[in-house]
Parts: sequence; C-alpha cells; structure tokens
Amino acid sequence: MTRTLLVTGAGGVGKTTIAAACGVVAARAGLRTLVVTVDPARRLASALGIASLADEPLPHEEEPGLWAAMLDSSASWRAVAMRHADPDVAGRLASNEFFRAASEHFPASQSYAAADQAVTYVQARAWDLVIVDTPPSGGGIDFFSAPAQMADLVGGRLLRWLTGGPLPGRRFFYNRAARPVLRIADSILGSDLLERVSEFLLDLRTTYDGVARRGREIEGVLRDSSILVVTTTDPAPVSEAVRFYRELPGLASTPTAVIFNRALPDRWVAFEDHDSLSPQIQHIVESWSAETLRQRDVREEFSARYGAKVATIPWSSKPLTKLDGLAGLIEVSEGIPWEEILPTDAAG
Repeated sequence: MTRTLLVTGAGGVGKTTIAAACGVVAARAGLRTLVVTVDPARRLASALGIASLADEPLPHEEEPGLWAAMLDSSASWRAVAMRHADPDVAGRLASNEFFRAASEHFPASQSYAAADQAVTYVQARAWDLVIVDTPPSGGGIDFFSAPAQMADLVGGRLLRWLTGGPLPGRRFFYNRAARPVLRIADSILGSDLLERVSEFLLDLRTTYDGVARRGREIEGVLRDSSILVVTTTDPAPVSEAVRFYRELPGLASTPTAVIFNRALPDRWVAFEDHDSLSPQIQHIVESWSAETLRQRDVREEFSARYGAKVATIPWSSKPLTKLDGLAGLIEVSEGIPWEEILPTDAAG
C-alpha cells in the first residue's frame, strides 16, 4: 500500500525544504519514496542538490530509494483533457486559447491538474510513500478544494445555462442553428470570437462526467493522506494555517500536525542580566528572548484553540542543500508524529 504525505501551507515558510527533508528520511528508513512538487520556482531541485527536475519521476543519483519530480500543471491539465474527452474534442480543447488561459490562470484548474497527477503516482503503487509539496496558491487550501471546484466549473449552473440542454443533443442544435448565427455575428465583429467561445464551452462541458468521477477519486486519496501544515509564527502564515482547521473538514482529513518552522529554542527565553555584557549586547539578547517567548505563546495558543498537534523545526542560518543536512533538519525537529505518517515498520 502506498502512503501519501501532503506538505502544505503558505508560500515562503520552507515547506519545500521540509518536504525534501521528509523524503530523505523516509528513503533512509528503507521506503521507496517519491517527492513531488508543483512549485514552478524549482526549489525542490535546489533543496535536494540536483540540477533539474522533470515531469516524470527520476531517481536521485546519490540517495537510493528516493525519486523526485516537478509537475507542469499546464501539461498535466492537457492530460486531463485527453483523459476525459473524446480524442477529437480533446484535440480542440488542447489547442484552444481559452482552454490554455484557464489552465494557466485559473488556480483551481492548476491545483486540480496537480492533484490528478499526484494521485496517479499514488495509484501506480510504485512507491511506498508519495510526498506532495502542494501548490502555494490560496495558502495551499486550493489543492484540497480543486476537485469540487473543477466539477462546478465544467458542470455548474452557469455553464449549463450557456450551453443549454443535454449533450449530445445540444451539440446537434449548435451545429444546425447556433453556429450559423454566430458566424454572421462574427463576420460583423470581424473575427470568429463568438464561435470559438461557444465551441470551447461545449467541448469543456463534455468532460464533466470524467472530471467529476476523477474528482471523487482524488478526494478519497486526500481523505486517507497524512497532512503536515507548515507555517512560521508570523501573522500571515499563521492565518493561512488557521484556514486548514476552518475549511479543511469535509475536503480531507484533519491535519496530522502543524509544523512551526524556524523556531527559536525555548532556552533563549531565560535571560539573565550579566554585568559583563555591554548595553548594546544586552538589548540584543533581550530582544531575542522576547521573540522566543512570543513564538512559544503563538504555538501554545494555536494548539489549545484548534486541538492541533504542534511540531517545531529550529531556525537555521543557512539554506540546506545537502542530503545529510536535510536529514538532520528532521532529526532535530520536535513533535512530528512519524508513527502516523510512515508505515509501522519504518516509523521507528
């Protein structure tokens, strides 16, 4: 059985590095592990110390048992069209400029395509653990809501109103009645815009059954996944982490843990005034002590308010790009419930 770990949260909190670190630790525990990212910034490749990533999983040359891939959401969305539409319709969709615009600029379509491809890897059962570094859009919550949003897009009331009655009868009506009228209107406008828009909407609607069915499969995998929400104690990332407890129920399982990254050590809270320190140094130490106390208070309040399992990863002054450094990052963390993430024989 392939387990799934979703690493999510706001952008800029270090979740790609943590996803890579989890992958290294899992591979060294004897699990065939795939780490997948949807972040176009290529941070996963940098974190793992490799030159580049492809859309297809590639084994890590220096770490046996570890694979990595970077999903191209635009390419994945073309694959969605090919999977859920007749070949001639899929070809029109893939070459339609409105379809390309939707795949590139509509967040739900990108998240849906990413989730679709990630679930394909899970269902392939070629790995023991698939770790997904989710897209940063919407603080990561879009990845979980995308299946329902895409079903609403291609089968919702607005599209049904625009395209009319049941298919394929509507296609017949369009070819015999609507298309000639649109061509006349387009000739007045000096382009074929209206005809292309209508063709696109009709083609898009034909994918509804497949998209809805696939969406239910994706949601099933999401509900069975372990979820690590990565944040820092800064207000904006914390507010995004809160969204997972307010909006995630019904979309996926409750987060396995919330990881507060870049945490200052609690021992810095205790400050003793030493006469040997200059006033400037004393001020700096007091400031760090106050910040450490603030971070601890934020974590404790979050845990108490939402019943969350809270884990911490200590602050590091340097970005980690070495495999041993990534593994060490997890080793010095506190509170990550590995027994709920990894198979029993590897959790220890």
